Amino acid sequence: MSDNLMNNINEIITFLMPLLIPLGKILLVVVPLLVCVAMLTLVERKVIAAMQLRKGPNVVGFWGLLQPFADGLKLFLKETIIPSQSSRVIFLIAPMVTFMLALLGWAVIPLAPEFVIADINVGILYLFAISSLGVYGIIMAGWASNSKYAFLGAIRSSAQMVSYEVSIGFVIVTVLLLVGSLNLNDIVKAQSGGIQNWHAFGMLFPMFVVFFISALAETNRHPFDLPEAEAELVAGYNVEYSSMSFALFFLGEYANMILMSGMTTILFLGGWQPVADFAPFTLVPPVIWFALKVAFCLFVFIWARATLPRYRYDQLMRLGWKIFLPLSLIWVVLVSSYVVFWKA
Repeated sequence: MSDNLMNNINEIITFLMPLLIPLGKILLVVVPLLVCVAMLTLVERKVIAAMQLRKGPNVVGFWGLLQPFADGLKLFLKETIIPSQSSRVIFLIAPMVTFMLALLGWAVIPLAPEFVIADINVGILYLFAISSLGVYGIIMAGWASNSKYAFLGAIRSSAQMVSYEVSIGFVIVTVLLLVGSLNLNDIVKAQSGGIQNWHAFGMLFPMFVVFFISALAETNRHPFDLPEAEAELVAGYNVEYSSMSFALFFLGEYANMILMSGMTTILFLGGWQPVADFAPFTLVPPVIWFALKVAFCLFVFIWARATLPRYRYDQLMRLGWKIFLPLSLIWVVLVSSYVVFWKA
């Protein structure tokens, strides 16, 4: 009887193992990511406070460390108000779409040499597709709110994201041409050997700058946060949202910041590779190197917000179409020529 029971248990474990391993990987990525999203709100307030010679949040918990959880509890307990003339279903789905898309991108990002949820050969195309879909949540929110302010914010956001996605697409093409692969692990391995081999410090340096600035626009971050410009549009596309529906937009923005920082790290900063290929740098676990590089990119996101004034909308469009697009096209031609005539 006991032998039959053990055999049944072993069969169940063998059957479930292909499901449990991916589930474990997903939890190992998503749970720390959600904690990082919550703490990033505190880090942003602390960094900006330090730059402005203030203290920032310092009441809730030691050094204000519990402030994100207090904010989350406050939003959770508030009433969800739905405008009477809104499209109710789309109004509620929109923040979920924004937040879920920000998490889906992490399925293909390698955090260490053998640690990635889905090591697919077209990982970079998957990431580009996921980041492009992010605009739909904002458009749905603006249209479903039945408010002119929210709708104007959504239209601004769609035009802005489409404009800068073109540049991001060409920047990604230059990386693919140089590496010769769409696999993110291959892109990281092509930058092995130390900081001098990272794409950000080679012939792709201009593309690194274009990509990072485009990432600011893609995530609606300062100085390109025109979809939620409070001076003109009250709060833009999320003006009618409250409670947890507003919190999901808020968290989605920060999750997108982390995702774009992860993409920058993979494409230009060597991913999980150390800054030098000798001890003691090689003794640091790869996932720590990846986290440090992402943290640096996030710091620059926050630094830009604390430093730069907001662009006018015509300046934003001019930068995307008249400067970044021609520059990225020229660089695609230059990298192609280098690969064909020099590297080969």
